[in-house]
Amino acid sequence: MRLDKVLANQGFGSRKDVKKLIKKGKVQVDGKAIKDSSFHVNPNESEIIVNGKVLNYRDYIYLMMNKPKGVISATHDRVETCVTDLLDEEYQPFSLFPVGRLDKDTVGLLMLTNDGELAHRLLSPQHHVEKIYEAEIKGLVTEQDVQAFKEGITLDDGYVTKPAQLTILDANDVSYVRINITEGKFHQIRRMFAALGHKVEELKRLQMGSLVLDGALDLGEYRELTEDELKHLQAH
Repeated sequence: MRLDKVLANQGFGSRKDVKKLIKKGKVQVDGKAIKDSSFHVNPNESEIIVNGKVLNYRDYIYLMMNKPKGVISATHDRVETCVTDLLDEEYQPFSLFPVGRLDKDTVGLLMLTNDGELAHRLLSPQHHVEKIYEAEIKGLVTEQDVQAFKEGITLDDGYVTKPAQLTILDANDVSYVRINITEGKFHQIRRMFAALGHKVEELKRLQMGSLVLDGALDLGEYRELTEDELKHLQAH
């Protein structure tokens, strides 16, 4: 692969930016400064040093995050803190993005990657990838609500949701429930409960497809997926 392409793929700027970097002698391959942008290199076998730092070359990165409140599922925002702002500097060159969205007040499982093909597969309605949430609901949730979820609920814009599974864990003045859903419309779970006269106080995503939130991750923490986790996700 051309050296300028390798560096551009790792987030060191446009091809033009990268060519300038190489021309200035800031890039070494196996101990030799290379000033030719078209120099061919195997990034998996050669040691590439950029500005004195060894390049950790990988095509794709897959992270699991326990998203905290007050952070938006986006890559850039002038006002709000984005989930990508929580990542260490080593991940910045990879241009990671969240797979789907959790709203600002929702916590829990969020995957970040730069693998657009896998992200598309996980989010595509055709693949019916199930998401599992737990929620704290103001008021008494009843079997009537369970049935409504099963049949599909008409939202405030007239959209009728696909059937979903609502499981009551504890029903009282404050109810605790689990929701299994295959869609991901804007604020869907909150809007589904609102249509039934309930308010969602707390919402947490526990699972997406085969990927289960690691209970050892505190809010705001993340880790790379294991080989098994990735293999099962790719099988969707």
